[in-house]
Amino acid sequence: MSRRELVVLGTASMVPTRTRNHNGYVLLFDDSGILFDPGEGTQRQMTHAGVSATDLTRVALTHLHGDHSLGLAGVVQRLSGDQVPHTVPISFPASGLPWVSRLLEASAFGHHERVVLQPLEADGPVPRVAGEKGGTTAALTSARLDHTVDAVGYRLQEPDGVSLDPAALAALGIAGPAVGRLQREGSLALADGRTVHRDAVSVPRPGQSVAFVMDTRLCDAVGRLADGVDLLVVESTFLDRDADLAKRWGHLTCRQAAQVAAEAGVRHLVLTHFSQRYTEPDELPAAFEREAREVFDGELTVAADLDRVALPLRRGR
Repeated sequence: MSRRELVVLGTASMVPTRTRNHNGYVLLFDDSGILFDPGEGTQRQMTHAGVSATDLTRVALTHLHGDHSLGLAGVVQRLSGDQVPHTVPISFPASGLPWVSRLLEASAFGHHERVVLQPLEADGPVPRVAGEKGGTTAALTSARLDHTVDAVGYRLQEPDGVSLDPAALAALGIAGPAVGRLQREGSLALADGRTVHRDAVSVPRPGQSVAFVMDTRLCDAVGRLADGVDLLVVESTFLDRDADLAKRWGHLTCRQAAQVAAEAGVRHLVLTHFSQRYTEPDELPAAFEREAREVFDGELTVAADLDRVALPLRRGR
């Protein structure tokens, strides 16, 4: 059975707290596992969450600030120590290459990992590499954001398709191995002499989509990445009362993130990357939920460490 869920490893921004680790997010999508922004402590959080090194098929960094990248050294050493057999691409803004290279050589260890560095020079598709695991047809793209250093956001998009309609099949008495034969061959001869074509018993199957937007001010790319996605994972570092700090340091407020989600038609909004200035339980998660609900009425998660968030069912189901 396929897995399509977000595993939240950490939800703090620059300074981790007693209850919140630095960033880290694993998107499990069928047989792919994309690790986004591994901050400090990612290895340990993976253990707590039951995510193994062999689950990872790609690492995607939005930018090279420490709370989004310092865990990369440990993750790569884990890939090496566990001798993960497949190639794991590491994607990141091209200007971050010096820091990524140093992180991969941050300490002495035997290099058995199979990683390929993918500096991203421009917006658009993130190419697959030879030996990369994961047979999903979903495509990963990136778009440049507006932060204090070069930063990108990511979107995973599954193409639209068709699937067989169970009700239509049942009405025609098609069941068991005959269903697979119809799917493979495109047509099926019935016992009464009729021929059923696959298109006649098929219904549209909308592709699923996930956007991942970390440190950024409001910009056009945020809306493009979020447009119509099933799941938007987005930073909301500050509450709206601290909007001046958000603008100064290149971040979104909770209200801004929720407004983007509402305007983009996002189905499930996941807020994360919270400043340590907000106390728990008074402001986190309560104040963030209240502020988001002022403008967004879809499904909402104010993320906590080790949350697991399933992708919504396909549209039309």
